[in-house]
Parts: sequence; C-alpha cells; structure tokens
Amino acid sequence: MKKNIIFPIITLFVLLLVGCNNNEESNNNSSNSIERLTFENSNSTNNTQNITKTLTENQNTNSSNTTVQTTTEEELATFSTKLLTHDTKREKNIEITCSTLNEHIVKSGDTFSFTGTVGKATSERGYQKADTFNAEGDTVKALGGGNCQISSTLYNAVLKVDNLEIVERHEHSKKVYYVPEGKDAAVAYGSVDFKFKNNNNFDIKIYAELKDRKINIKLVKI
Repeated sequence: MKKNIIFPIITLFVLLLVGCNNNEESNNNSSNSIERLTFENSNSTNNTQNITKTLTENQNTNSSNTTVQTTTEEELATFSTKLLTHDTKREKNIEITCSTLNEHIVKSGDTFSFTGTVGKATSERGYQKADTFNAEGDTVKALGGGNCQISSTLYNAVLKVDNLEIVERHEHSKKVYYVPEGKDAAVAYGSVDFKFKNNNNFDIKIYAELKDRKINIKLVKI
C-alpha cells in the first residue's frame, strides 16, 4: 500500500523539477534574446552615429578645403577696327583667330608672340583663303587672310599701355585701310611676327572678339 502511494509522489516531484528547469531555460533564453537584441540595437545605433560622424567630418574637411578665388580685372586699354569689306571667308578667319587669342594671359616679364600664340593657319583648323598682301605688295589669296588686321588692332592697344615694350613689328608692303599709316603690324607664320614684352609687375589678359563687323581688343590688368 505504501509503495503504491510513494511511486506517484516521486513521479510528480520529478515532473515538477523538469518543468522548473524548462521554465528557467526558457526564461534564460528569453533573457539572452533580449540582451542580444539590445546589444545589436546598440551596435546599430553606434554604427549610425559613426556614419553620421564620418559624414560630418568629411563635410567639414571639404568645407575647409574649398576656397573661392576671385580675380579683379582693371581695364588698361581698348582698340577697335572696322571690317569695310564683305568677305565671309575673311570673317571666318578672324573669328577663329580671335577665339584663339581671347583670354590669353601675358605674364609679368614674358614676351608675347602673335604667331606663336595663334599658330599656323591651316584648313584643318577651319581657316580659309582670303585676301592678303605678299612681300611685293600684291593682293593674293592665302589661308588666314585677315589675321593682320587683328595683330594691327592689338598693336594699337598695346601702344596705350605703359611698360609694354615692342620687341618686333613690321609694316605691310602696302598701306592698309583699317589703321592709320605706320600703325599696322604685319604677321606671317614662320617669317614676320608681332611681339611685345610685359615689363610690368602684373599680368595682362587679352580679350579679342569680332562683333558687329568690328574687331575689338581689350587689355586688362589681373
């Protein structure tokens, strides 16, 4: 009789122990899960903070490295000459040369060369044959016809600026119509050139354009 009573009691006790252990493991697992989740969230927050900090540092670095450079220009001289003939090929040549010459900078102490800056007039560059003078004063067709009017316009602007030394200048073999006599500057790549030296303690920028059938040259101090 006693044996029959003891056995169910032992069995019940064992079941209670097992249940307690399972509950403890379950609680432990839940606790571990909560701790792990909290840790992961903490890491996520830290990562977000680190990313934000890095972005902020990069922005600050970029901001500190960015400088705004401003250039003050002072006009020194201008000179213009008119196109009195209607020659689309000549005008095309003048447009190409003005575009090449425009915003060219002559540094303090440097010598400017017109042919060296503009380069050789070739059909590959878009130049066409237009009227020009040869050495004998005859009118001939040549690539880059019209460039001498630009060099002569530039020459007259240069004459207005102090401490610009004329190094090389040639008159045409025949009088030209666009500047007063003796104020022209003939150029021909490989033979004659127009050169001046900037003896100022500042750089000079050249602006050149063809507008309203006029060649406009402006020299500015930079």
